[in-house]
Amino acid sequence: MGVTSHGFGTARVILDDELAGAVSGLAMALNRVFTSLLLPYLIEVLK
Repeated sequence: MGVTSHGFGTARVILDDELAGAVSGLAMALNRVFTSLLLPYLIEVLK
């Protein structure tokens, strides 16, 4: 539900300001990439 809400928020921001919408979309994408790369290492460290 959280990702969906952020997606809707990004879509809404694009209507007001294209640059802000692009930055928001980029931030969401980078967050997914870094989370998928770092999470396995963090799980091992926290064990």
